[in-house]
Amino acid sequence: MHWADVIADEIIKKCDRPLIATGISPTGFIHVGSLREAITAEAVRSATESKGSDVRLIYLIDSFDPLRKRYTFLPESFEEHVGKPICRIPCPCGEHNTYAEHFIMPFLDAIDAIGVKCEIIWTHELYEQGKFADAIDASIVKRERVIEILTKVSQKEKNDNYAPYNPLCPECGRFVKQPDLDSYEFPYLKYKCEKCGHEGAADIRKGDGKLTWRLEWPAKWKMFGVSAEPFGKDHAAAGGSYDTGELIVKDIFGGEAPYPIPYEFVQLKGKGQMHKSTGSSVTGIDAISMTPPEVLVYTFLRVNPERHIDYDSEMGILDMADEYDRMESLFFEGGATEAEENAVRAYELSKHNNMPESMPLHIPYRHLVNVVQMADDVDGIIGILKRNGDFNDASDSDLARLDRRIECVRFWLNSFAPDQVKFSVSKGMPDVRLSDDEKEYLVMLLSSLSASEWNAESIHNIVSEAGKNSKIGTKGGFQVLYKILINRTSGPRLGHFLATMEKDFVIGRIKEASV
Repeated sequence: MHWADVIADEIIKKCDRPLIATGISPTGFIHVGSLREAITAEAVRSATESKGSDVRLIYLIDSFDPLRKRYTFLPESFEEHVGKPICRIPCPCGEHNTYAEHFIMPFLDAIDAIGVKCEIIWTHELYEQGKFADAIDASIVKRERVIEILTKVSQKEKNDNYAPYNPLCPECGRFVKQPDLDSYEFPYLKYKCEKCGHEGAADIRKGDGKLTWRLEWPAKWKMFGVSAEPFGKDHAAAGGSYDTGELIVKDIFGGEAPYPIPYEFVQLKGKGQMHKSTGSSVTGIDAISMTPPEVLVYTFLRVNPERHIDYDSEMGILDMADEYDRMESLFFEGGATEAEENAVRAYELSKHNNMPESMPLHIPYRHLVNVVQMADDVDGIIGILKRNGDFNDASDSDLARLDRRIECVRFWLNSFAPDQVKFSVSKGMPDVRLSDDEKEYLVMLLSSLSASEWNAESIHNIVSEAGKNSKIGTKGGFQVLYKILINRTSGPRLGHFLATMEKDFVIGRIKEASV
């Protein structure tokens, strides 16, 4: 059974209307690995829904978190904003309302594109609406018990001055780390700002401050009645924030901890893990731009959350697309082995259990990468595919899928693809010098190709046979054809490559080169 179905069964046992929560703190560029949490949560939601349960998924944006330092990608002017909540810091590009929006909006576009069905909730709005007031009050009143839990569970040295709530100074806009805890009388807590010296009183019913992370997280569990939540393995470590939260939500807030879904991190693999135009590592929006949405989701769902994922933005993209298509074929045609059953179920979940009536038309992804580089527009691409009989029975949904995959291939080629897969067909004869032996080979090849059927298998056999019978050999034959067509000595699989071109064009180029 797929891991998402196992978790769904466990959740349904405990509650009639499950609520799954996930979220992120958008303090900077959001790495592709952050998609794992959203995709994991959506898979559990979809699996739970498929079993007839009324389930919700909420996505919490921790927009009230402080900017902890000026990151290298920020201008020096942002040094003055360190310590302020990111919902009250200006947008770095000037096109969004806040710093938080600047970094989260592209990511929200990404999770929308992959079909995550969630309700977006901004944490700073919850504070402003007074939704955290009861939790803040309980945290301060029961502070001694909070300290006891944190000390015992985290195994850290006891801090008698621990403040579970940090007021927000209205003068300098930064959080106060050590308020006057003895002054607390609902709903006010006095403080003196360590940064600017301002003295005041925070109203816990307003956005005048926030809980520390170890208390805010379990406070959300209580507030929403969270049934299950995925989170990074660092939070799941012994004595980590989940362990302390489990006791805090029970003893301090009178709630229950959600079913834990810890996940391993996503590791970037290979050399090409930086966007070639921005110089930043692969972000969530990069991933959704260069990978068909359903393929990206499948990549994360095919393995258990507790196993790490190697994300390869180079040739790994092609491998995943081909594997996805193979699982799609197994779903519709059957024949999956026992070892493949969970992968086929991952395919279903990647479609959010909304399956097409029949198997979509498959264009091998590697083949599409080549074809995209041989045509200027979609019509040209379709023309090449039809020439090889690949697209004669395409439906409207097949065309829509092709359009999306073409967009992804183009983005990948421009941003992350290795040079070895890139080429362009020379419109005229390249400026290359051929030896007499190479020209003799082309003359030998010409007559055979002219009389041949124009398909990949026939072309490959003729080219190989001609090479064996020539002085340059099979490898040399392949190389000379690449040279006269794309001005390189290697390229796409030659039989398929030549078959995508007009026969007259190829024959004409060989004639020109053999003179």
